[in-house]
Order: sequence, then C-alpha cells, then structure tokens
Amino acid sequence: MLHRLLPHPWLSLILLLVWLMLTNSSAPGHWLLGALLGWAIGRLADRWLVLGAFRLSRPDLILRLSIHVLIDIVMANVQVAILVLGRTARLRPAFIVVPLDAEHELATTALISIVSLSPGTLCAELSDDRRALLVHVLDLEEEAALVERIKSRYEVPLKEIFQCLPS
Repeated sequence: MLHRLLPHPWLSLILLLVWLMLTNSSAPGHWLLGALLGWAIGRLADRWLVLGAFRLSRPDLILRLSIHVLIDIVMANVQVAILVLGRTARLRPAFIVVPLDAEHELATTALISIVSLSPGTLCAELSDDRRALLVHVLDLEEEAALVERIKSRYEVPLKEIFQCLPS
C-alpha cells in the first residue's frame, strides 16, 4: 500500500531537496510544493524509471565516491581559475578517448555527468556502441594519466555501485 502511494521515496526526497536548493528558500510553501512535486514526479515516472533493473549496493562506496567528486570539483575550479587568469597561450586543450567497461547505462550516465561537472573537462560524445567517451580537456598534461584517473576514481566505483541483477 505504501509503495503505491510513494513508489520512489528516495527520489521524492532528492527532488524535494533539489527544489529547496533551486528556490533558495525554506518557507513552508516551498517545502509543501517541493514535496508535492517530488511525490507527483515519482508517481508519474514510476513506469519509465529503470531503477528496478539494478541493485544499488555499497552505500559506503557511494559516500566515498561523492566525497571524491566534490573534492575534485573544488580542486578543478581552483585549477581552471589559475589557468584562465594566467597566460591562456599556455593552455593545451585536447580531445581524449576514454574506453568504457561499465555495462549498466546508469553507471555510464553517472560517469558522463561526473566528468562534465568537473570544470576543465566535458564529455563531448558517447560512441554508438557505448564503449568509449570522447572527452574535451581544457589543459591536458598526460593523456594516459587522465584516462586512468577517470577510470579508477569514477568508473570502477560506479561499476560496483550499479551492479546488475542476475537474469
């Protein structure tokens, strides 16, 4: 019965929090509207969400990955600010190809989002076979090191978090 009323409680909670951050208000009306939107979107999207297709595991790994991403975003902001405020003639922009091992589409989507959220990098294209990302880098020092960093720091934990259920 509760599942029918609130099919995705975590999604509803996240949508409420996002609403409150977007409105930058903690007024009771915004809490009510955010809760209503979170509930309605969860109900409407129930049949289209693929959340049942995997087992979300390792909350400790989710927390550790989130902390890594936040730290990397802050550090990248500082690095990009230094690069942009310095001599831009020294920038070494480049496109690199990051081969993908993640098989679950949500893991790939999360990886694309993480890479694109970090200042100085942007996912430009996902290959048709979904096995490689084309990433634009503002200042590339060493391609192999950056590919390894993306794979080890983000893709490996995402693969473990989004483990597929056995068929």
